[in-house]
Amino acid sequence: MSRKTVLVSGGAGYIGSHVTVELDAAGYDVLIADNFSNCDRTNYNGVCQITGKQLPLVEMDFCDTAAVRRLFDEHQIDAVIHFAAFKAVGESVADPLKYYCNNLESFLNILQVSREKGCNVLFSSSATVYGEPEHLPVSETSERKPCTSPYGNTKQICEDFLRDCVNAYPQIKGIALRYFNPIGAHPSALIGELPRGVPQNLVPFITQTAAGKRECLSVFGNDYDTPDGTCLRDYIDIVDLAKAHVCAVGRMLENKMKTSYEIFNVGTGRPLSVLELITTFEKVNNLKLNYKIAPRRPGDVTAVWCDPSYAEKELGWKAVRSTEETLASAWAWEKRLLGE
Repeated sequence: MSRKTVLVSGGAGYIGSHVTVELDAAGYDVLIADNFSNCDRTNYNGVCQITGKQLPLVEMDFCDTAAVRRLFDEHQIDAVIHFAAFKAVGESVADPLKYYCNNLESFLNILQVSREKGCNVLFSSSATVYGEPEHLPVSETSERKPCTSPYGNTKQICEDFLRDCVNAYPQIKGIALRYFNPIGAHPSALIGELPRGVPQNLVPFITQTAAGKRECLSVFGNDYDTPDGTCLRDYIDIVDLAKAHVCAVGRMLENKMKTSYEIFNVGTGRPLSVLELITTFEKVNNLKLNYKIAPRRPGDVTAVWCDPSYAEKELGWKAVRSTEETLASAWAWEKRLLGE
């Protein structure tokens, strides 16, 4: 049987690079496309080192309809995993139009061409679609509450785009993976999270503070209704998360889906507070972090974590790496960037 080709939009970014490595290991041909708006070539170069291959890379913007059509015309693509989106909650609150224009237009272009080519679509969704949930943990059947940020809203809207398209066009199937909080780096320390500018996510800010790149880490709010007053999240190792994509792509391409549109939570089911994550990082890596309590950040929900049992049952996937392993890998990646 011929090898299947998977397009990874945003494949040079944090999640996309780790997914690319796991797809290659599973025997897929991978085509990476990225406009490098929020990353440089560090992770792409790391992917090539890990895989031992110079994987094909197309530099392009998925908001460019003609470029998307040209990409699909020039390559036989069996499935696309769509990561090419802006992803910072706080920035989306400050500049919603940036998020609505980029995140919606890029995905509409993917869907339009996928319909024409009969290509399956895996959408990179988020736990933000659950908003401020009334009941925890959340499952795939939990109600989607109003989102607390334009970023989360774009994820809800794109899920609706995908659901409606696969229901209307029988030539395509779709899966939405709702991530919780991806953290850590590849065990090789050759790829990891490397945002441009000031990090918007917690762990790269932790590692950059530990490395002396940032003077102080801000903990946004300590007056939430949680055991220690800081937000509770479901932190998932990036390699565990990447493996879930391989399972989902296989489910689509091997015609194992029960319906043409499916949703899966991708998390551990274990909530950790922001302060717990910080103290675990300090303990595992034998470091002391300089941090302070800051005012709450607009768009943050109090607590969210998942029931991952449906993904385990249907995808045959579960998170296996410990928080300690994950935070050690994050620091190993940061030290490699420092040249240590």
